[in-house]
Amino acid sequence: MPRSPTPITLSAEERKTLRAWQRDGSSEQRMVERAQIILRAAAGKGTDEIAAALHTRPARVSKWRTRFASRRLPGLVDAPRAGPRRRYDTRTEQRIVAALDQPRPLATPPGRGRCSPRHWAM
Repeated sequence: MPRSPTPITLSAEERKTLRAWQRDGSSEQRMVERAQIILRAAAGKGTDEIAAALHTRPARVSKWRTRFASRRLPGLVDAPRAGPRRRYDTRTEQRIVAALDQPRPLATPPGRGRCSPRHWAM
């Protein structure tokens, strides 16, 4: 038996914000899609109908309906991610920045064909 979709009701302020995201030319495409999903859901459209209209999967529509219902507008923003591991520790980073703050050498170091920031730290 299919489950009924999460009902969505919007306040006037939420509707205004979602429409602004939808119309703004500089909005990220994913935020525009999420705004369209919520606006269509609030208009009473079903999950499959929204997915077909936006050329996406019903699971994606369901995810954003559910997140909006539980967290409202902040739920539509991506959750922070861990990101890549740090390449340098704080001491190494400070050493590199200090080396870059040094004045550029006037002459090329012996045995070097040219001078680059890598030579400054020597």
